[in-house]
Amino acid sequence: MRFSRVAPRIAASALILAPAVTLGAPAQAEQTTGCLSEDGATVEEARLAEDVPQEILRRSGFDRNVAHFVKRLCAAPDAHHAAKVVERHGDALWQEAVQRVQESGHVKGDLSAGDDRPLYWARLGMTSALNRWEPDFDLDDTERAELVAELERRSRGHDDTDIPQGHGRSEKPHIVVTGFDPFQLDYDIRQANPSGAAALALDGTVVETGDGAAVVEAMLFPVRWRDFADGMVEQALLPHYTGDRPADAVITVSQGREGRFDLEAHNGAWRGGSADNERVGEEGMIPIPDGVPTLTPQPQWSGSSLDRSAIVEETTGEPFPVIDNTQVTEIPAGETEPVMRPDGPTPGSEARAGGGGSYLSNEIAYRNTLLRDATGLDIPAGHVHTPILHFGSGDRVSDPEFEENRAIIVGQVEDIVVAAVRS
Repeated sequence: MRFSRVAPRIAASALILAPAVTLGAPAQAEQTTGCLSEDGATVEEARLAEDVPQEILRRSGFDRNVAHFVKRLCAAPDAHHAAKVVERHGDALWQEAVQRVQESGHVKGDLSAGDDRPLYWARLGMTSALNRWEPDFDLDDTERAELVAELERRSRGHDDTDIPQGHGRSEKPHIVVTGFDPFQLDYDIRQANPSGAAALALDGTVVETGDGAAVVEAMLFPVRWRDFADGMVEQALLPHYTGDRPADAVITVSQGREGRFDLEAHNGAWRGGSADNERVGEEGMIPIPDGVPTLTPQPQWSGSSLDRSAIVEETTGEPFPVIDNTQVTEIPAGETEPVMRPDGPTPGSEARAGGGGSYLSNEIAYRNTLLRDATGLDIPAGHVHTPILHFGSGDRVSDPEFEENRAIIVGQVEDIVVAAVRS
């Protein structure tokens, strides 16, 4: 076995087993709980009212997680108790999602265990409740935003990345692996993200490399420009560059091109403006938040320090080939029009797209490798793009072809992580 599971660090809370409350349209939740307004949900949260998210929650049993969170939130007598509700339920949601994907306990519902979508839609159910909550005490906008941010961090594994102690585990190398939420939901609300499924499958596992063992610590990120501008990536990853126990590798993963894995060699400092999960587009230089290590002037490019040629050689490339992608799009020095370069950027050029494009996958790769350079930590750090995960024929929420493709992609991500550590 290349991977073995470390004993869970946070037991799944018994609180999540309360009787279900249906959270479809906001009005339903208001009728059930009496403490939620019909208004206040974000564009992303509003999709919860559609049939597919409700089916995913129901068939995974995660509707009960949302229901009990709402029940406890509505009963909170003050902001302090509300914060405790957020902490406990955020931690429990992440841990149960990891356990479900890894089938390390009882798998609720008839939705396939490896699915990343129950976590996504349950989190939105909880943040929607926070955004629409009408407590019996004064809660200003800043306090509400802090509760939402805390729930986001905890339910994404950002606060679950302490290295397990005992049996020499704290002495093992540790690898950080990140994934993303589903996106392009207006195109097909059934969308999943294999990078998220891979992160959940890897969290807390011990990678047996043949040259020793390493513990994987995983986390997920939203497909929203604003969170990246606010410094979510740096807040989550910086402790793994500057803490008492720095990471031995940081590998970011996202869904990319058709039919292939890409190891992205170059990351550009440019946002291309594509719409995110809130239907917002941002174009311009990637903004670096205040108070984090960086390089001045901000570089146009940052690069992977993964041993890409060794990874390509060590992975089978079956059924999806693994490509060392060196392509970028730049505006050459002294020119005004962007051009594609197959072999990386030229001196003095302005970035318009890294190998991974100009969307949030490129941005997390840029932010990660910029942190590596700014902190001076000489470790493997880089980005992996997975193939696109497709559904089979029909319009079902899940089908055998979709589940088989997801399992194949997740398995190849595991192979790439092993090869990255070995190299």
